[in-house]
Amino acid sequence: MISRIDLRGDALPEGTALRDLLPRADFDVSAALEKVRPICEAVHHRGDAALIDYAEKFDGVRLEAVRVPAQALTDALERLDPAVRAALEESIRRARLVHRAQRRTSHTTQVVQGGSVTEKWVPVERVGLYAPGGRSVYPSSVIMNAVPAQEAGVPSMALASPPQREFGGLPHPTILAACALLGIDEVYAAGGAQAVAMFAHGTESCAPTAMVTGPGNIWVAAAKRYFTGRIGIDTEAGPTEIAVLADDTADPVHVAADLISQAEHDPLAAAVLVTDSPALADAVEKELESQVAATKHIEDRIVPALRGRQSAIVLVDGVDEGLRVVDAYGAEHLEIQTADAAAVADRVRNAGAIFVGPWAPVSLGDYAAGSNHVLPTGGCACHSSGLSVQSFLRGIHIVDYTRDALADVAHHVVTLAEAEDLPAHGAAIKARFPGDEQVSRGWKVSEGK
Repeated sequence: MISRIDLRGDALPEGTALRDLLPRADFDVSAALEKVRPICEAVHHRGDAALIDYAEKFDGVRLEAVRVPAQALTDALERLDPAVRAALEESIRRARLVHRAQRRTSHTTQVVQGGSVTEKWVPVERVGLYAPGGRSVYPSSVIMNAVPAQEAGVPSMALASPPQREFGGLPHPTILAACALLGIDEVYAAGGAQAVAMFAHGTESCAPTAMVTGPGNIWVAAAKRYFTGRIGIDTEAGPTEIAVLADDTADPVHVAADLISQAEHDPLAAAVLVTDSPALADAVEKELESQVAATKHIEDRIVPALRGRQSAIVLVDGVDEGLRVVDAYGAEHLEIQTADAAAVADRVRNAGAIFVGPWAPVSLGDYAAGSNHVLPTGGCACHSSGLSVQSFLRGIHIVDYTRDALADVAHHVVTLAEAEDLPAHGAAIKARFPGDEQVSRGWKVSEGK
């Protein structure tokens, strides 16, 4: 069901050598880039007509219009199962609590008398949010994208999700209901690379956006890369990942269930257990066999994911070695199921999100922990963060100096400009102090330099 990698005995290698020993999915965004290029260019030149053609080609439905009518959002919310509505509302409430605390305030630093630098935080003007709609429906991704953008104060946002043939070309009704709950009234039936291109270039029905966020398949990731520089992106999200660092105190039933919970996303999903307990490894393998047999999506997702090269049980000599392994791996989701789990979790440096102990499974974070589930994948947690309010804010420095404050530092600026062979930089300072020998010479005569 799942392979093993034995890293016991010898000293663990360092850096990339250790990363190369760990399982990882094949996810070649570079190869996909050439395939999405003509799609992105078609949307650029043909606008809504291209989106309609691609919906017919990829989604099997011929659209009359790309934008979802406002009435469809209202209808979807009215028809939503009350239990699902209550769950979405609670997820939104918790996400708002966490993300509202991430808001930034302007701060002024008085550098010298008469000279200050203020950092003010300005939200992105308009963002495009993407909610996947392939193998599964993800209203939770609507929440995870929209809430931090709203809490950041983004004034304009639009959401795209693939058209569904069984719903007359509209996105899934639960997606539409989630949009209605969040007050998002600009929604488009567009998926894949063409949705990203719509946001990047704009079309007759959709104004261009400054940024695109949200998880998606390899075509979405490739389109994000294609437009990087033209628009801001959150991350090139790849297949989902879970890593569990566990010792002999962990419950194999919990560990197996959590590995399966992420494997059911996609046949390329990664499920990795890192443990110093061979007994736990054996017990988890047995649990995987029995639990997989009793669940859904077995042959099309879960079994291929668990048997794929991206999933494995990694045996290590101890928790310290396990920490080195999970830091090298940089998982999107990392569970710590060890003795003194909180202390172990505090030592982790690389993870998209960390779930501490047996009562904080990844599934909780997917829906209702209050944390965000749009997280870096493919080892990008070693240098990147998950989606947050900060993702939608730009820090702008405001420099305010009086004449005296500039005069006091002018000689340093001139000196550094000349050291970098950029004399016009220095001249811009000298022009403000004509005849001032101290500034012109680039150093203070009184200092004897």
